[in-house]
Amino acid sequence: MNTKAFTTSLILAALAVMMVLSYISSRETELISEYGDSTPVVVAKEDIKELEIIDDRKVQLKNIPKSFQMPGHFKSVEELYNTIAAVPIKAGEQITSPRVTYPGAQSGLSRQVSIGKRALSIQVTEGQSVSRLLKPGDRIDVLALVDYAAGKKEKIKVKTVLQDVLILSTGLFVTNSIPIVNIGGPNDSTRQVKLNSYTNYNTITLELTPFEVQKMVFMMSAGNGIYLSLRNNDDKIIERIKATRLFDVLDEDAAEAKTYFANQADQANRKGPPGGR
Repeated sequence: MNTKAFTTSLILAALAVMMVLSYISSRETELISEYGDSTPVVVAKEDIKELEIIDDRKVQLKNIPKSFQMPGHFKSVEELYNTIAAVPIKAGEQITSPRVTYPGAQSGLSRQVSIGKRALSIQVTEGQSVSRLLKPGDRIDVLALVDYAAGKKEKIKVKTVLQDVLILSTGLFVTNSIPIVNIGGPNDSTRQVKLNSYTNYNTITLELTPFEVQKMVFMMSAGNGIYLSLRNNDDKIIERIKATRLFDVLDEDAAEAKTYFANQADQANRKGPPGGR
């Protein structure tokens, strides 16, 4: 083995490595001088839709030279907690303050109503609204108590009139928003409220077709009570549900009730109309 030639080749290789490292270092210095140091900024990890909640699953930190950092950029993911996208954001784009907003009036309910649908608010009690455990984004069925015979119990019906209805809001809190209280209050203070524990509301807003809105208005103004039943969000089956009457509730005792009502009617017919002889 030629020791001298091997030694020479090692020296030349070391010199080459040193020259490459020196070049890289000089270029890095030039780039830093021209574009600035690279620091982390928050970018979208995936496409984020308008009015979609931003969380750590959708964003990540990426080192970007100072000259390429956009005004209003965020330096940590924590700064984006409890925000929503004001506009669509593409994967890889920097997230900046003009592109996000906080839940509240500015996020707007009208933008969340599907085209061709309408939003209608109804008053609810604890008994009507599953103990006020309903929340925005839930889906419900609407039942109504129908009395078309002046209080005759054998004629009263309970009917499921709407199925798979989307709840847009409970009180002032809307779908795709994180409930915040004291917005615009003293010193513009805000306090987060957990959505699954917020029950301080007396109205809910539903997304309905125009015809369904008319049915709801009729039931609220001329009906005898509206009740809401919660369903699984993945359950999209619309069933044909027969109305329930007193006899359906009594089941095997229905014959007894029918006999009673028949006797009552027969006695009324024998007496004749009021004021008759």
